[in-house]
Amino acid sequence: MAAVDTVQKEASSIALPGLGRALMSAGKLTQKSAEEIYKKSQINRTSFIAELTGSGAVSASDLAHTVSAVFGAPLLDLDAIDPLRLPKDLLDAKICSAYRVVVLSKRNNRLIVATADPTDQEAAEKIKFTTQMGVDWIIAEYDKLSRLVESSAKSTSEAMDTLSSGSGDFEFDDLAVEEAIESADAGSEVEDAPIVKFLHKMLLDAFNMRASDLHFEPYEHHYRVRFRIDGELREITSPPIAIKDKLASRIKVISRLDISEKRVPQDGRMKLKVGPDRVIDFRVSTLPTLFGEKIVIRILDPSSAKLGIDALGYEAVEKERLLAAIGRPYGMVLVTGPTGSGKTVSLYTCLNLLNKPGVNIATAEDPSEINLPGVNQVNVNEKAGLTFAAALKAFLRQDPDIIMVGEIRDLETADISIKAAQTGHLVLSTLHTNDAPTTLTRMRNMGIAPFNIASSVILITAQRLARRLCPLCKTPADIPYEALVDAGFAEEEVDGSWVAYRPVGCSACNNGYKGRLGIYQVMPITEEIQRIILRDGSALEIAEQSKREGVRSLRDAGLHKVKLGLTSLEEVLAVTNE
Repeated sequence: MAAVDTVQKEASSIALPGLGRALMSAGKLTQKSAEEIYKKSQINRTSFIAELTGSGAVSASDLAHTVSAVFGAPLLDLDAIDPLRLPKDLLDAKICSAYRVVVLSKRNNRLIVATADPTDQEAAEKIKFTTQMGVDWIIAEYDKLSRLVESSAKSTSEAMDTLSSGSGDFEFDDLAVEEAIESADAGSEVEDAPIVKFLHKMLLDAFNMRASDLHFEPYEHHYRVRFRIDGELREITSPPIAIKDKLASRIKVISRLDISEKRVPQDGRMKLKVGPDRVIDFRVSTLPTLFGEKIVIRILDPSSAKLGIDALGYEAVEKERLLAAIGRPYGMVLVTGPTGSGKTVSLYTCLNLLNKPGVNIATAEDPSEINLPGVNQVNVNEKAGLTFAAALKAFLRQDPDIIMVGEIRDLETADISIKAAQTGHLVLSTLHTNDAPTTLTRMRNMGIAPFNIASSVILITAQRLARRLCPLCKTPADIPYEALVDAGFAEEEVDGSWVAYRPVGCSACNNGYKGRLGIYQVMPITEEIQRIILRDGSALEIAEQSKREGVRSLRDAGLHKVKLGLTSLEEVLAVTNE
């Protein structure tokens, strides 16, 4: 026993994996052979167990019997298992492929998983984190386990490994780049066919999955790609970390960014042709991190601005108020909400309605997200001195009818916008505030005089995006009366005449949700609200007055969507705050 302890201490000094130490304890490997196999696995970038069985030092069958005896775990012959009867959706296929594991069954809140290496803590933690379930190991022979994993449907990560080796056979549309790459050095660095195909695949997959953003994220030992779908980030694949620099360079070149600059953030754009007459724009943002450049790509689909106001989810009264405001010849219309709440789409939908041959429209954005023919769009460039304020001053010398300001960030921009609204122009803009009433006090805090606010702002829309329940699998929810009242429903509303639904999840949706819908608070600035503003009243006074005038709060607007069966109560409580 003392000799075994000595061997284990010596082995631990060179950080041998647990499987190697266990085999040494059982007398199946000498320390020297274990170290040699471990070194080979490091050089070849393979797992210790793959190098062990591949070298013939220990057979797969002998290894399985030894591991079963040492760890007291059951041994299973996978030849006796029907692959078609194995559960398919309990664990992501790419995890099974990466760690050579197979889920056999589920018992209560634990997974029964076949493995050849029960000492692989990384695999256990990954499975626990992904499934939120415990793991019980069953020992299987490594060669049979590998064959079973590989015979399953090819996972996304396996496809990426094939792609990175240059043997992939994929057909993708070419990226529509407006300018050729002139630098031979840059071209030689990034014109790597597997990387190009991988990027094309990710962009097309994101578009087809209706994602809003793609995140390419490098870490110390791995690389991951996530899509934001219906407002939630989902991990899609983990390609080899070796591709991170070439992938970043490829994205930066076609976005016309400086590939030699990796120390500061950069912003750019690129295009993807998804059909004979359809091109999708992408906004690209790079960010230097500890282990490489993180890149986020926002999908800018121009068709989203042309869906029409009905597609945005406004109720009849809200739609009527908004159309009346943008139909006025002058004044200011503000759209508020957090990042990612759909403000840009709302603004462009309004601009699309106003975009007629007899109207001069100018926009200042940072950057322009959607290309709208007939609208004069300007990208703000603060480094060059083209700020929102500078663009607005120039607009006023260009005989505009309608001005759209991407965001009011400072007093100077707000002041010029208000003066434009007071002198015969319709001004549309955004602000980052929680709801419509607090927008007015936020403007006051920026230093804008109350009489300027009262005489220029004609309507404020606050909005949120909530996930839409999947119509195929949603099911009635049994919510107690007290919970509905606590959420904000009036007692007379909880009368049994309507049914609340909850998400379930099916093959056609994302955990019970499919798509998103808008929740809106549309508040016209009436004479009574103007009086409150002029006497420097609080947001609470404005909110109470707007409620008396029939303006729903964001929470009430969300609860109305719950009554209509469009979203769940949990989702509304999550995206609204009262």
